[in-house]
Amino acid sequence: MPTGKRPPLPRPQIYWYGAMLTGGLAFGLLGQRRPFGDDVFAHPLILFFMVAIAGLLVTRAVLARPVPDVVPERALLLGCFAGLAAFLAGNWIASHVLGG
Repeated sequence: MPTGKRPPLPRPQIYWYGAMLTGGLAFGLLGQRRPFGDDVFAHPLILFFMVAIAGLLVTRAVLARPVPDVVPERALLLGCFAGLAAFLAGNWIASHVLGG
């Protein structure tokens, strides 16, 4: 009979979630100022996901394994949504709390 305990998250998954939350918050704090210009590809949200994609490509090249072998696809998707939520939270903090 299962006891209801879940095994702990693998370390790469924890790093993925942490990187997405930290990056989303950081890029969200920059979102109001638009430091990279007003172009669509210079929007901080687009740049955030481009950096995340580059990080996944580097991970793929360094480990020489497909990324879903290291971090499951569901965790990749949840990390993207968590990063988006952190971006919106950072954007809200920058505009309402910090007065940017």
